[in-house]
Amino acid sequence: MTSPDLAALRPRLPSPVQEIADGRFGRHGIRLLLKRDDLIHPDLIGNKWRKLAPNLAAAAGRTVVTFGGAYSNHLRATAAAGRLLGLPTVGVIRGQELSDRPLNPSLARCAADGMRLHFVDRSTYRRKTAPETLAAILRTVDAEDAYVIPEGGSNSLAVRGCRALGEELRARADADADGRVDVVALACGTGGTLAGLAAGLGPDQRVLGIPVLKGGFLTADIEGLQEHAFGGRRGDWSLDDRFHFGGYARVPAELDAFAGDFEQRHGVPVERLYVAKLLYGLVALADEGAFPRGSTVAAVITGRPFP
Repeated sequence: MTSPDLAALRPRLPSPVQEIADGRFGRHGIRLLLKRDDLIHPDLIGNKWRKLAPNLAAAAGRTVVTFGGAYSNHLRATAAAGRLLGLPTVGVIRGQELSDRPLNPSLARCAADGMRLHFVDRSTYRRKTAPETLAAILRTVDAEDAYVIPEGGSNSLAVRGCRALGEELRARADADADGRVDVVALACGTGGTLAGLAAGLGPDQRVLGIPVLKGGFLTADIEGLQEHAFGGRRGDWSLDDRFHFGGYARVPAELDAFAGDFEQRHGVPVERLYVAKLLYGLVALADEGAFPRGSTVAAVITGRPFP
């Protein structure tokens, strides 16, 4: 088997950087940049390109099996990659009860892109990384020789792929004074993007992660990802877990209104599950004085609204 030609998909790399004039930052002397990873590719958006590309190359034409919930951006991106590259894909979905219900728009898109959907009960899903459970799942979906990508796409290959995001921002800062970036901020699900990004930045740059799930487990997960990818912790990074709004896929009216207002102000589409929480958190942190006057903050836009 041969690796798919990812270059044929013509990704836009490095992704563009857009400066935003927003009084909520300007009054504190903070310069806000948007790192538009949402513009890398129309189907493999943002950090999904950076995480999937090295894994798709490693799959070398084999069936790709991966995991996610009913609204997983990662599943949609994997299904789209399968369609574009001619790779068979299987999505293992958390929640056996969903198998008898109409597909939501997210899973319907996966199916339309050719992904086979396999629903498992939540207890089995929690054990999905155990060798015997994984082997049983692969037998059931008739894909015992498949290439397996974990939930959210975060493994060592993905983490090393996301290092390029940090390198792009470091190169911008090294090129001239106007390109300086002090803080890079992003929303975090499984932590793989932050783990790689932090490793690619310069020594005078730091990363701020905004977890979109509650639970306080992400620090250990990111440290584990960096250990496997790089042999130890890399970069200056921290998390602020105050802005999850109740957990993944929770978008209360306050957050939705904030996102709509940001779109009106700047003409930038705001994805609700990740990006809205990031931007909301940055506004709150600016008001709290978390960034010194004169700082430049780059917010990584990792996705766009769906559908």
